[in-house]
Amino acid sequence: MDIMGYNERRWKKASVTIKSVGPKLIPFLKTSCIYFVLWLPTSNPSWFSALIKCLPVLCLAFFVLAHGVGLRMFPSYSKKILVGLLFSALGDVFLTWGDQGFFIHGMAMFGISHILYSWAFGLRPLRLWLALLLMALGAAFYTAVYSYLQGPMVYALAGYILVLGMMSWRAMARAACSRYRRSWGRGCTTAGAVVFIVSDFVLAVDRFCFPLAHARAFIMSTYYTAQMLITLSIIEQSDQDNFWKRN
Repeated sequence: MDIMGYNERRWKKASVTIKSVGPKLIPFLKTSCIYFVLWLPTSNPSWFSALIKCLPVLCLAFFVLAHGVGLRMFPSYSKKILVGLLFSALGDVFLTWGDQGFFIHGMAMFGISHILYSWAFGLRPLRLWLALLLMALGAAFYTAVYSYLQGPMVYALAGYILVLGMMSWRAMARAACSRYRRSWGRGCTTAGAVVFIVSDFVLAVDRFCFPLAHARAFIMSTYYTAQMLITLSIIEQSDQDNFWKRN
């Protein structure tokens, strides 16, 4: 098989797909810009500020729905990503009132979201070495912040690190395939997982350990980027499902 020709055709198709999808991401990009332009203070949470915060993720959920309607099919993969996005939006709502005692509720919603993403990514290939590596990194981080935790957060953060690590493991493992099975969609999930880890790492340090300069801007920009990358993976997965359905 002509490997170079195969790779060239594959990435050319990916480029065309991305260009066709770009305009459909405009609502997400606009609402993300609105969030940063308004920059509503977190010290005075309201339903309006909660809506502004979760609108970009809701736009991604609408993107998934619209893509399924356009294909006249709604694969299981897309359904799981969609529900994961909705739980993430609910988590954003809870985190809007995080300083009023709802931070742990937001963590729970995001934990469910990560479980749904992991379910969508599947268990093949397994890549146990990657799971062990992420587990070790998660344990090291938890050990570093443990002394700053109090009450239920001692257990909540441990659980959250576990499900975030599981999601990241499945996202990265599916990209670590043979040369012929690698794809831009799998690359999106890997990049999304890595950015999610970085975003949550900064959030945890800023909230539990010590304040970081410009933390909120960094956390939200990386968070929205991670959700967008994970969402984009539905396009390639839907194309594959549609191919097998036709054949």
